[in-house]
Amino acid sequence: MEKDSISYTELDFELIKIEVSEMKKLIIRLKENFVGSTEIVDQLEEEIRNMSLLVEDLETLDKNNVLAIRREIAALKNKLKECETSKEENYPVILPPAPGSCSHGGVMNISKPSVVQLNWRGFSFLYGAWGRDYSPQNPKTGQYWVAPLETNGRTLQYYRLHDTLDDLLLYSNARSSQIGYGQGSGTAVYNNNMYVNWYNTGNIAKINLTTNRVAVTRALPNAAYNNRFSYANVAWQDIDFAVDEHGLWVIYATEASTGNIVISKLNDTTLEVLNTWFTKQYKPSVSNAFMVCGVLYATRTLNTRTEEIFYYYDTNTGKEGHLSITMNKVKERVQSINYHPFDQKLYVYNDGYLLNYNLIFLQQPQETARH
Repeated sequence: MEKDSISYTELDFELIKIEVSEMKKLIIRLKENFVGSTEIVDQLEEEIRNMSLLVEDLETLDKNNVLAIRREIAALKNKLKECETSKEENYPVILPPAPGSCSHGGVMNISKPSVVQLNWRGFSFLYGAWGRDYSPQNPKTGQYWVAPLETNGRTLQYYRLHDTLDDLLLYSNARSSQIGYGQGSGTAVYNNNMYVNWYNTGNIAKINLTTNRVAVTRALPNAAYNNRFSYANVAWQDIDFAVDEHGLWVIYATEASTGNIVISKLNDTTLEVLNTWFTKQYKPSVSNAFMVCGVLYATRTLNTRTEEIFYYYDTNTGKEGHLSITMNKVKERVQSINYHPFDQKLYVYNDGYLLNYNLIFLQQPQETARH
């Protein structure tokens, strides 16, 4: 993070407390599983305990001390990582595929969440979405967007754009815009356009982010809406947009599909449906979903701190099946998941907090299946 010249001097202490808490949990797991002398682990445990006390002291001081404490946390994390590595010396090094590439065997695992920040509107705005714009022509330069819903958990009225992650972290150089017709947390951004479910209808809309004007609206054929088949724990998300290496998708359900997930590939210019796949997975039993390389991955809630990526449907082959990939979270409900093909990250809106995760792919090049 320091290598990217990101400043943390204005970040909330709440984020630091979460990091220290995660280290406490990790050291407990290490103590349980460590073979041999635990002297190093005991020393680390003491350092983490002191760090926790230091955070409490620093919270009463000037917030410019945040950067110093971040450096100490980074050093402790490196020590913890070395301890874990010493347990698994023969574990193979897994290199990620090239950014934007599908030369892998699909999602194999996921990192721990990185807490970026609380959304810019505050604690009361539990519902929403966030992510990074993906343009195949300029994959490295996508702007970051944050779109909290109103406190009713339904209406999308305001969103913000930031050119860099540094700006997002510091709540600076934001471009705020207002719309009055978005519904639900199924928002996605692709090629400088935001895609939303039009309020109180089964229509979908494309908004030009430069002008904040509606470029296209179109009915999504037979799509159920207004909570008919939303995700579990999240209302008003009957229609969920997704972006991956192949372009723009929409995830929804119909009466004809009896509530099972339907996946449609969209023309991102006209919003015309190019192709459609019908799954056997009931949408209201799924907590959220995302697309990677033409494969839909669905999650379900295991408990208040854990989700599971449990189901996939591969549009490349028509195959579907089950997985078991544990996905930790910091709050109880996941409102949205957006994937960025170049970053190979998931951008997750978790009860108002903005999280991201690194995806880990199976290193088994395949021409078709990605699961």
